[in-house]
Amino acid sequence: MKKDYKLPSLNDARARNKEVSQKLTFILDDRFKGIGEGKKYYIITHGCQANQRDSETMAGILDALSYTPCENEKQADVIIINTCAVRQGAEEKVLGEVGALKRMKTNNPDLIICIAGCMAQEEATVKLIMEKYRQVDIVFGTHNITSLPKLLYEVYTTKQRKIEVFSKMGEIIESVPVTRFMSHKAWVNIMYGCDKFCTYCIVPYTRGKERSRAREDIIYEVEELVAQGYKEVCLLGQNVNAYGKDISDEYGFGDLLDDVAKTGIKRIRFMTSHPWDFNDRMIEAIRNNSNIMPYIHLPIQSGNTGILKKMNRRYTREEYLELFDKLKRELPGFAFTTDIIVGFPNESDEAFEDTMSAVEHCQYDNAFTFIYSKREGTPAASFEDSIDRKTKEERLQRLNERVAYYANLNNQKFRDKIVEVLVDGISKRNSKVYSGYTPENKLVNFTGSDVKVGDLVKVKIKEVMSFSLNGELVEE
Repeated sequence: MKKDYKLPSLNDARARNKEVSQKLTFILDDRFKGIGEGKKYYIITHGCQANQRDSETMAGILDALSYTPCENEKQADVIIINTCAVRQGAEEKVLGEVGALKRMKTNNPDLIICIAGCMAQEEATVKLIMEKYRQVDIVFGTHNITSLPKLLYEVYTTKQRKIEVFSKMGEIIESVPVTRFMSHKAWVNIMYGCDKFCTYCIVPYTRGKERSRAREDIIYEVEELVAQGYKEVCLLGQNVNAYGKDISDEYGFGDLLDDVAKTGIKRIRFMTSHPWDFNDRMIEAIRNNSNIMPYIHLPIQSGNTGILKKMNRRYTREEYLELFDKLKRELPGFAFTTDIIVGFPNESDEAFEDTMSAVEHCQYDNAFTFIYSKREGTPAASFEDSIDRKTKEERLQRLNERVAYYANLNNQKFRDKIVEVLVDGISKRNSKVYSGYTPENKLVNFTGSDVKVGDLVKVKIKEVMSFSLNGELVEE
């Protein structure tokens, strides 16, 4: 079959300019309306919160096309796997899932299988999918979600495989349909892309340049959520602290936090914060608004300045710890989590010990820890590495043990305390056991009755573990 598509290019994806990104409005072409009538869809989501939010957009578009969601892939007429490219293991898992769908496609030739997300922005991965995974009908990237109606229509009408993956800096498209997966908590994109280019990270290539949504569009979205009864929003960006830098020198993330707080939403969270852009205006806004939750995720990645330089993290160990100490002083009672990579190419024993001592200093409430994963196309992929896998695994184990120790230590202060919990769900095993999160983002499992998802309830903590709390509902 003649190749009628263009592969994505990481070289093209490196490009950046200072032009303000174009704002477009999504309009559903009349040709595509109703193409999903009588058909069902199923979306599998891997990766970060941005991917989860993208899946909500895909669901919204499919709903607008008259498809209906189903409970598993066996019932589906369209299956979308929304992928993550941050670590090799995530890609291998996706390819395993795609392989497992081959029999379903054989039994049902009309089944449409789609690969979306960050893996779709990688040239080698797309080439592999198109050559080895013939059961895949559509591949579309992070910049091409709004092309989904056209791609589905073309597959139905031409019976040809379709790929649309743009290696570009990106646009901002508003008025796109969305189907929220939760009725009480919502992800709200405030910006897209990343310009930091950490040497280990593929995200700047797969997500494009940093581009901020207009504040009025963000505030309107949050106000709609408040009117619909949502209790919590999480403001999303690869680096939320950089919000507004591409469109204004006068209005930044701190100003946006103030304005979102004024909507009256009960709880505000945000992620992720790069230490490079965390400024005093942000601290002021966080301190002055009680509906901004007392929780900050502040990735350190390494506690060694030399490794941080090789990572292109743009701060030293000392600068990070100085910022962390300032936040602890200015925002008492806040919980802090972080990201840490061990086994970065040629990380020495001394460099790893610097990371361990940084953990001792910060005593995080939790940390998301990983062994370095080589991503082709990033600068770090070409770095020589003399550290063997066993050493890296031993370091990760040591790190995780210390993280768990401080997580438990921080949780001890909640013992016998009454905390506010936003209820997320009911246990599948016991209808009297519920779960939710405190303002500090602590997971709480508790017993009670007559509790609904989305309720804000008081819970007395009875038992403390490293990464969760157990309690009982306080009857009012």
